Amino acid sequence: MIFTDRVYNPPATDHGERFLVDRLWPRGVKKESAQLTDWIKEVGPSNELRNWFGHDPKKWTEFQRRYFAELKEHSEFWKPLLTAARRRNITLLFGAKDEEHNNAVALKIFLTRKLRSAKS
Repeated sequence: MIFTDRVYNPPATDHGERFLVDRLWPRGVKKESAQLTDWIKEVGPSNELRNWFGHDPKKWTEFQRRYFAELKEHSEFWKPLLTAARRRNITLLFGAKDEEHNNAVALKIFLTRKLRSAKS
């Protein structure tokens, strides 16, 4: 199963390995205390897309479309997450305040679709 959570929250015991999926390191978080399995910054949206989106919920649908297109071009960054999710629970961590409209939520949708299509 794939979970999403803010990097500022303490780890849930059943949510498995924790992967930070933002390009930028979150403010106020010490690397030693983040309890990460890995920081895969390259899987985050491009700086251009991130700046265009600006966490505006009105742009959410278009953001997902553009982000998924970026992801499809760079499978080398998200395939390790897919492999990990096939074996155990993983958590995609993000720094955004908006818990519904951020790249980790979009990435979870993308990866979940990949997992489902592989089972078909």
